[in-house]
Amino acid sequence: MKFGYWLPVFGGWLRNVKDENMSISWDYVKELAQKSEDWGYSLSLIAELYLNDIKGEEAPSLDAWSTAAALAAVTKELEIMVAVRPTYHNPALLAKAVSNLAHISNDRISLNVVASWWKAEADKYGIDFDQHEDRYARTSEWIEVVSKLWKEDHVSFQGKYYQVRDNVLQPKPAKKPFLYAGGESEAAKIMISTQCDGYVMHGDSPEAVGKRITDMKQRREKLGLEPMKFGVAAYSIVRNNEQEVKKELERITNVEASSASYKNYQQWVENTQLESKLSLQDYSVSNRGLRAGLTGTASQVQDRVQEFEKVGVDFFLLQASPQLEEMERFSDAIISEMV
Repeated sequence: MKFGYWLPVFGGWLRNVKDENMSISWDYVKELAQKSEDWGYSLSLIAELYLNDIKGEEAPSLDAWSTAAALAAVTKELEIMVAVRPTYHNPALLAKAVSNLAHISNDRISLNVVASWWKAEADKYGIDFDQHEDRYARTSEWIEVVSKLWKEDHVSFQGKYYQVRDNVLQPKPAKKPFLYAGGESEAAKIMISTQCDGYVMHGDSPEAVGKRITDMKQRREKLGLEPMKFGVAAYSIVRNNEQEVKKELERITNVEASSASYKNYQQWVENTQLESKLSLQDYSVSNRGLRAGLTGTASQVQDRVQEFEKVGVDFFLLQASPQLEEMERFSDAIISEMV
């Protein structure tokens, strides 16, 4: 089992706590990334949003791509998984940039391909916003273009959304960057099973996650494709006893409908197709992280991790608050005891 984490480009993950003691700064994320390598973390996911989804639209947030380039230069082993939304990036230009990042990082760059959901953000930045099925059609075409450009020269492509003519991309990455994606709609599952290398899921129980993994494995086997990697988002709380866990859960889940990011929550629900209904409590820490159940004493969390491992999970993408302190705690209590 590998352990990764979401880089706190929004200043935290709690929609009801204004200041989580996690500064929205290069200094904070640099320190976190460098220390995380010593603590045993394997990868970091950098979300790509131009507005702050957690703290409200007017709050600051870090840019994903410039942050990824900077981290590539100051870390040694960490896989840097950058979220990318095809509607925001011409595929040929993005393929070129990622190839350069691959060389800077010694092939530690991967992509988490995301079909956009936030229409208000797109409007503010002058980006066309596709409907759900069109977003996945566009994304599928986008993946086809970038994958070809990383492997071949003199590429020509004529699609509904993108066109390139006799494209030459040099230098190419030494190996094709790993492509992750997530989604629970049928359109998403078809795209991911046919074109991606890894499937990342919102937090849920080991039973629910196991069913999704079985489904995706069967889809891959029918296509004769190589096995995928499977990851799960989770919010971690490790404490000495259940009373301390309960106190922390109460602190982080009392989000109110009047909070700055509540309207973002409404848009997200409207523009995604989830398999199960999302409660406001789920949304309070983003990505349904609490459903994974990585909350409890060290032994309880270790047991829960093993349950996920048994159903085929390869890695976690963790969130915690405040992140430096909580990630070190998780490393001491869980990672160091399970390797």
